[in-house]
Amino acid sequence: MRFLAFLLALTAAAQPQHGVRPARMIIKRATVVEGTGTPAQGPLDITIENGKITQIARGSQSRPGDVEIDARGKYVIPGLINMHGHLHQERGGVPMDPNYVLKLWLACGITTVRDLGSSLQFSLDVKAKSERGELAAPRLFVYPVLGRPGTPEAAVTRVKELKTRGADGMKIVGAWRNTFDAAAVEAKAAGLPVAIHIGVEETNAADAIRNKVASIEHWYGIPDAAIPAGVQNFPSAYNYLNEADRFRYAGRLWREADPKKLAAVLDGMVASGVAWDPTLEIYEASRDLQRAQNQPWFRDYLHPVLGSFFKPNLNNHGSYFINWSSTDEAFWKENFRLWFAAVRDFEARGGTITMGEDAGYIYQMYGFGMLRNLELHQEAGFHPLRVLRHATVNGAQVLHAENSIGRVRAGWSADLLIVNGNPLEDFKVLYPVSPNAGTKTGIEWTIKAGFPYHVPRLLSEVKSLVEQARKQ
Repeated sequence: MRFLAFLLALTAAAQPQHGVRPARMIIKRATVVEGTGTPAQGPLDITIENGKITQIARGSQSRPGDVEIDARGKYVIPGLINMHGHLHQERGGVPMDPNYVLKLWLACGITTVRDLGSSLQFSLDVKAKSERGELAAPRLFVYPVLGRPGTPEAAVTRVKELKTRGADGMKIVGAWRNTFDAAAVEAKAAGLPVAIHIGVEETNAADAIRNKVASIEHWYGIPDAAIPAGVQNFPSAYNYLNEADRFRYAGRLWREADPKKLAAVLDGMVASGVAWDPTLEIYEASRDLQRAQNQPWFRDYLHPVLGSFFKPNLNNHGSYFINWSSTDEAFWKENFRLWFAAVRDFEARGGTITMGEDAGYIYQMYGFGMLRNLELHQEAGFHPLRVLRHATVNGAQVLHAENSIGRVRAGWSADLLIVNGNPLEDFKVLYPVSPNAGTKTGIEWTIKAGFPYHVPRLLSEVKSLVEQARKQ
C-alpha cells in the first residue's frame, strides 16, 4: 500500500503555484456554470493552455496537465466583471496601498475591472503589469474622467488627449449639455465608449439616449427624465453640494417618476443600446445603516484609512450620515423597491444590465461590494443564473470583449473561479469571510488569464497589510 501511494505521488500532477501561469493546466471533475444563463453541468474537465480555455469535456484528457486542480464537489464559474471599480491610492487625501484594492478584488473573484476615473497613467501601468503577470491584479479597462471642460471645443480636445494617452473609454460626470454632446460625438469617432454618471443637472437619461452612450451608472438621470414637472420637488433650503441633502432627497426620487414616462425612458435606452449599471449595493447603507457599519469582514480586512473615510464627514464624498433617521431609511426602502422594479422592467424590455460595485465609499469594501451586488440582484427578482450573467457575460458585452472574456467556454480567456459550494443555491458561499458563522465556504482559486491566485494566500497578504497600517 505504501509503495502504491509512492507511485501515485510520483505520477500525480503538480499543484498550481500562486501567481505563476503554467503552460497547461487542467481543472478536473468540476461542476461548471458557463455564465450565459444556462444551468450547471458536470462533472467536466477544463483544459487551459497558455491562458486560454482549449477544451471542456467529460472524462480524462488526451494528456495530463503540467498542473492539475481536483474540483470534485466544487463549482467553476466565470470570473466576475466589475463594471464600476475605483483603483484608489488614497482616501480623504491619506495614502493607501493600491495592492489592498487589487488583492481584495481578486480574493472576491473579480478578474476584470472597468476602472472609472482613477489616475490615468497609474491605471495604465497597473493594466500593463497585470497583463504580463507581474502584479496580482485583475484585468483593467481604463476609463478616465472627462472633467468639466468649459467649452465644446475644450471637450473635444480632452477626448483626443485621452485617446492618445491610451484610454479604453471615458467616464463623464456632471457635464453640461453642450460639452456632453461634443464629447460624446468625438468619443464615438475615436472609438471610446462612454460611461455616464448623471447627477442633478441639466442632462438626464434622455441625453444619454440621444448620444448612445455605453452605459448609465447608478440610476441618477433615469427617474429624473420621467418626472412630469421636469425637476424633483426639492425643498427651498436644498443644497446639492451638501451631501446630507443630496442623498436624503435622492431617496425620495423614484416615487416622483411617472410610470408611463419611465417606460418610455427605458424603451429609449434599449433602442439606443444604452446599458444600465445600477451599482445597487453602494446605496444600501441608506436603507440600513446599522447593517452597513457592522459587516463581519471589517474586523480583519478594513484598512484604517478606508475606515476613517467612511465615518460621517461631509468633506468626504459618500460619508453623509449626519443625523440619519428612521424616516430616511423608510424612504430609501421604498426607493429600493421602486428601483428594483425599474431594473426588472428594463431587462424585460430587452435592456442590458451589468454589475459594478463603486466600492471605497459608503461602507463598501472593494470586492465584498461586488459580492453583495449578487445578492441584491437576486433580491430584485432575478434568477441566480441571470444574476451571474449580469456579472459576467453582460459586462463583457458592454466592454466589446464578449468573444474573449465573461464565460466558461473553449476559446475564451481562462478567467475562472473555483468555488467551495454551490453559488446558485447561496451567493454567500462566494464570500471569503462567511457571513454564516462556522461555515467553510469561499472561492479557493481565482484564475485570471490562466494565472492562478490562491485566495487564502491573498487574504493573508491583505490581513498583514491591514495590520501593518493599523500599527502605523
